Amino acid sequence: MNTLLSIEKRNAVLLKMAVLLESERETIIKINKDDLDAYTGDDISMFDRLKVDDAKVDEMIKSVTHLASQEDPVGVERFSFKHDNGMQVYNKTASFGTVMIIYESRPDVTVEAAGIAFKSGNKILLKGGKESLRSNLKIVELWHQALKEDGASTDWVEYLQFNRTETQAFLEKPTQKVDLIVPRGGERLIAFVKQHATCPVIISGRGNNFVYVHSEANLDVALDVILNGKSKISACNAVDKVLIDKNLPNKEAFIKTLISKLKTSNIEILGDEITCKFDEVEAFESDAIWYEEFLDYKIVVGEIASNEDTIAMINKYSGGHSSSIITTNEAEAKLFMENVDTAAVYHNASTRFTDGGQLGLGGELAISTDKLHQRGPIGLQHLVTNKWYVHGNGQIR
Repeated sequence: MNTLLSIEKRNAVLLKMAVLLESERETIIKINKDDLDAYTGDDISMFDRLKVDDAKVDEMIKSVTHLASQEDPVGVERFSFKHDNGMQVYNKTASFGTVMIIYESRPDVTVEAAGIAFKSGNKILLKGGKESLRSNLKIVELWHQALKEDGASTDWVEYLQFNRTETQAFLEKPTQKVDLIVPRGGERLIAFVKQHATCPVIISGRGNNFVYVHSEANLDVALDVILNGKSKISACNAVDKVLIDKNLPNKEAFIKTLISKLKTSNIEILGDEITCKFDEVEAFESDAIWYEEFLDYKIVVGEIASNEDTIAMINKYSGGHSSSIITTNEAEAKLFMENVDTAAVYHNASTRFTDGGQLGLGGELAISTDKLHQRGPIGLQHLVTNKWYVHGNGQIR
């Protein structure tokens, strides 16, 4: 078992990692190019997440530097109580122990998610996808160098070069203690981990996010929010469904403007029986499409009768991730936000803000669509469990 590293040592490793990422920047990008050249799949969002360029390296450096500046999430007092018998009781945050992160295609996870788990005092087991193996191994090499230079064991960050069968076997019967598993990826990966894991899993669920254009919407805001929601199709906080209130004034003109703007971005538009009457909108074949997360240049635009119907629709079909209402009516916004069952609810703002960095957490390990432990972006302060500290001088019950 690794003894908890002091906060000074954890921060020193993170800052050393920032220096190494900067000095090895060109090598990382060059190695990543080999991964990109070897990628034979046709998944555009996978390719987008796999790519490491200067901007991605900048983000990695920023994330570890920011983590080093944050307060220690371990040992924070959450509750205290003085017992009648004189015992002093505290409840404090504690690290999980060993956190396993299973992810696809994103070499930045090897820095950012590992950094959050490391800063929270955990040993890290990384299991990345085969498509990003070269990039991941290079980054893990830098982790090991940073740990060594600060006199810490390289065991704190371990990369598991497992194929699918070996991963399944490890999940079912881990060959070392694993306290928590965090899968980062598509629905298939998450289902695979849930099916085989024998320890707690934080479910970073699907997106399939909705924007509701209420009858009292500011239409410029509605257009901006919808288009921004489609600006990064590989993101889990992207918008897939737009519901337009049937009582929206100038509804036809608004839908036509929306269609032409979406078309400028080469987005395929699918519609229900009302919206498919517009040019450039195709009718979808079945209601099953409302459940789908696209991760593609694709959007569904439909008409809806009311806020109450919208709430019911989102609660039935969405992935429980993010939803937004566009309205100037505060009471309607409050009704929507209190009753829609998603991890993040927005009023007149883009779902693209469901992100640890954007919501003030500095970064995130995952965005949880589960309700237990923590919901929404999981930042440094959430990647802890807790422990009871009881100080006595011989008390017995």
